[in-house]
Amino acid sequence: MNLGIVAAFGYGILAFVGGIIGYTQAKSKVSLISGIISGLLIIIAAYCQFQGQTWGLTLAAVVTGILVVFFAFRLVKTRKFMPAGLMIILGMLALTVILNQIFAPQ
Repeated sequence: MNLGIVAAFGYGILAFVGGIIGYTQAKSKVSLISGIISGLLIIIAAYCQFQGQTWGLTLAAVVTGILVVFFAFRLVKTRKFMPAGLMIILGMLALTVILNQIFAPQ
């Protein structure tokens, strides 16, 4: 298992759990649905990459990139670091590792 897969699994779990926490704290069904869908997409992409599917990390990078942009807009709108700022920082870290894994010479 390479570091890109680990980063994707970690960020996917964070997005999944974040959606559940958003629902329990703010009763936000949008947070629940978007967190579960995006988290599962990233986790499934990481699992597919782990199983040898070459498109897995590409899907994880796309979904992670979309989440980073979404949370950047959310941070600008609310000006509250939590949870948007944390998800941006961890998303950029995960995205850097994933893209490095995709474009690194084999």
